[in-house]
Amino acid sequence: MKRFAFFPGCLIPARHPAMEFAIRHTLPNLGIDIVDLEGASCCPDPIFFKSKDKVDWLSVAARNLCLAEDLGLDIFTNCSGCTATLSETYHLLAEDAELKDRVNQRLKRIGREYKGTSRIRHIATLVRDEVGYDTVKKSVVRPLTGLKVAIHYGCHLLKPSRIMQVDDPDNPEVMERLVEALGATPVRHRNWYLCCGKACKSDDIPNNMMHDLLSTVNDEQADILGMICPTCFGQFDHGQMKVSKLFDEDFHTPPIYYFQLLAFAQGVPYAKLGFERQRFKPERLCAFEDAPPDSGGDAQAMAEA
Repeated sequence: MKRFAFFPGCLIPARHPAMEFAIRHTLPNLGIDIVDLEGASCCPDPIFFKSKDKVDWLSVAARNLCLAEDLGLDIFTNCSGCTATLSETYHLLAEDAELKDRVNQRLKRIGREYKGTSRIRHIATLVRDEVGYDTVKKSVVRPLTGLKVAIHYGCHLLKPSRIMQVDDPDNPEVMERLVEALGATPVRHRNWYLCCGKACKSDDIPNNMMHDLLSTVNDEQADILGMICPTCFGQFDHGQMKVSKLFDEDFHTPPIYYFQLLAFAQGVPYAKLGFERQRFKPERLCAFEDAPPDSGGDAQAMAEA
């Protein structure tokens, strides 16, 4: 088993505990030993906190990274925003010795020193690089053959690419490959690259952004909308309902966090994955649960019935 420190952030444990449950269920099946990062705080937020006081922002992030350094482990996160904060902190403090010294002067007050010895990984790249798509495929006991999954990457996962180091920001494939490993069919809709708009303070801008994005998702007639960001998930669940009413259009593609989908494919019952909490429920998955093991074609036929 490969050991990694787990930085869960604050959004998933507080608002989407089923996502954390899915991660804790699936990673050990893939040979990853999860080590909890005791005493971790908010990452903190990579937009608003950062814009108010960058040194404070870096200091809080560096303290979180110190916890992984104490364990002698690299760290992985389940949230694109957390990855963005911790990765940018790692890179900025590696490149600017004076800035690192300023941060360490603050950390000294609490008996800490940031060294820069723990690397940061997004959970998607952890699975891709440390586990591999073939191992993911072998862990599947309930192939999702015929399930169409529209992919949404979100903006924090891919950019800035020098810092995130996840995939080609203009033509990524990690999410598609992870979905294919489950037997499902990934779909790249025309506006796949758009931001969900969650961070915008104006109401009109995110509503229009979501409308443009959901229009092309709807055109593909996908069964679900697959993503890896909890913030995007909230926007596509509650926000999709809001945009449907605002524009009087029938947008109804259920969002799903990838590791919930992986857990389902690994055999976790639908009822244990928190889908009842969603406004748009991925009920097409029930057809696969009712089908005998390794009968993706039968499940597809039932889903289309």
